[in-house]
Amino acid sequence: MSSPKSSNGPDPILLTLFANRFMSVAEAMGRSLQQTSISTNIKERLDFSCALFAPDGDLVANAPFIPIHLGSMSFAVKYQMKLHGKELKEGDVLMTNSPHAGGSHLPDITIITPVFDPKTKEIIFFTASRGHHADIGGILPGSMPPTSVNIFQEGAEIVSFKIVSGGVFDRDGLVEYMVEKPAQYQGSSGCRNIRDVESDLKAQIAANHKGVQLIHAIIDDYGLETVQEYMYHIRSNAELSVRNLLRDVAKRAGTNVLSAVDYLDDGSPIQLKVEINEAEGSAILDFNGTGCEVRGNLNAPISVVHSAVIYCMRSMLDLDIPLNAGCLVPLDIRIPKKSLLSPSRTAAVCGGNVLTSQRIVDVVLKAFYACAASQGCTNNLTFGTGGKDKDGKALPGWGYYETIAGGSGAGPSWHGTDGVHTHITNTRIGDVEILERRYPVLLHQFGLRSGSAGVGKWRGGEGVVRDIEFLEPMQVSILSERRTRQPYGMEGGGLGALGRNTWIKQLREEDGDIIQEGELEGRREINIGGKSTVWMGKGDRLLIETPGGGAWGLPEGSGTKLSEQMQHIQIWEPRGSFAERAAAQAAF
Repeated sequence: MSSPKSSNGPDPILLTLFANRFMSVAEAMGRSLQQTSISTNIKERLDFSCALFAPDGDLVANAPFIPIHLGSMSFAVKYQMKLHGKELKEGDVLMTNSPHAGGSHLPDITIITPVFDPKTKEIIFFTASRGHHADIGGILPGSMPPTSVNIFQEGAEIVSFKIVSGGVFDRDGLVEYMVEKPAQYQGSSGCRNIRDVESDLKAQIAANHKGVQLIHAIIDDYGLETVQEYMYHIRSNAELSVRNLLRDVAKRAGTNVLSAVDYLDDGSPIQLKVEINEAEGSAILDFNGTGCEVRGNLNAPISVVHSAVIYCMRSMLDLDIPLNAGCLVPLDIRIPKKSLLSPSRTAAVCGGNVLTSQRIVDVVLKAFYACAASQGCTNNLTFGTGGKDKDGKALPGWGYYETIAGGSGAGPSWHGTDGVHTHITNTRIGDVEILERRYPVLLHQFGLRSGSAGVGKWRGGEGVVRDIEFLEPMQVSILSERRTRQPYGMEGGGLGALGRNTWIKQLREEDGDIIQEGELEGRREINIGGKSTVWMGKGDRLLIETPGGGAWGLPEGSGTKLSEQMQHIQIWEPRGSFAERAAAQAAF
């Protein structure tokens, strides 16, 4: 859809006003979703995103939610438009989570609501929300199995489902998609707690409706033509900002070609070559040389790759503009087919969204010489109960999921941050009181991991230690990275420490353990690796030590000058964090 033209160009005051009005719509949607949801994942951990989209499916504006959601949701909206065309009508709401249809990984369910012009009945906007649901079936509680090798083991996959049709909620269809279909695959269960999932999906539908109401309120104030005109001006402004950034990068670097490579723990390379066209302010980002699809679940859909790239571009901009589709216009992103960044239709992907995406960010920021590597992981912990009886029927159960913070990377003028969710994730972690009240667990320790940060002129951030005891038998899974390859430093800065996952097992004669007098006070300590599922008994503990961030520059007094071959691109003071969001809300 072409952008409307204005003879005098956009009014800068109105440009700022509309940018903030659009962002406020997404913000209000988020508040509605948080207040009406019931799951720990959405209500307390804030693992959700809300955004506003143009009638062509491009991202217009968002509030400071989860970066990996925001860049990929546009793919989901556009896919549904192609699938349904002009069949959509007032009162229709669509649901999808398939990576093939613009999704990230299956627990992230996207709800899409078209906004219609009351006069012409044409679609003028879309509102959409994406939330991480604690369990959608699959081979393990929590639907984030570390050992999945195909998508059917990860839970319910929905390419497109009209969850609301003409204002009528289709619960029977939801149960079929979420409970019955996933249970058909060998070893898999349907959703283990459909009541909670249904409730949170209704909260997403309500949040989208809130967005529809607010969009109509803006149109009533300014008229549809003006609103859509400034929607395109905002996108053009973001495009111009990225073009100027690319020109500046080439000028500072003294070269038009940048490159970087980093590796997953299994040795799979992620390789990037950036070719900048200074005249146009554009760039080709070519991931040729990246490893082939993996048998595990670290494959990342192309929508996730675009999310990581748009996040990096926005992070390097020293401008207060909403993240939107304009950031990608100057970029030609080339992803080799049959690679782990463009996997086959049935490839497992649950780790690609949360782990591989972090490595993509590390590679892009390394190529642009922006900062050292952050922890490069989200340390995905799931535990719960459930399964099937001897007749193959699903047993009642539950699942809990959380991501755990680590250290962020340092840059040419700042230290890394200790114990923070880095880059593509922006969630909170479950509060101790809520965790222990709702689930049969006891938290022994949660604090910074001393000595895990990279050492340098600008030090990296410290990782964290999280020590959980399980008060009844249950399945516990960890899906993590940076357990064999340390986060890199830059300009001679030290590496961040590797992460580590340790099972502290109570010795039991019934398990065949031979208990020797004085042996670790009746315990064994077992390193379970980066990706593992363990059936833990009562009193067993899992000690998770997350990676630290890399450092920038040699320590002071080392006697070696830093490289002067390149002036550095600086990432300025972070914006869009939940801390800033909370501070803004507290001001009212």
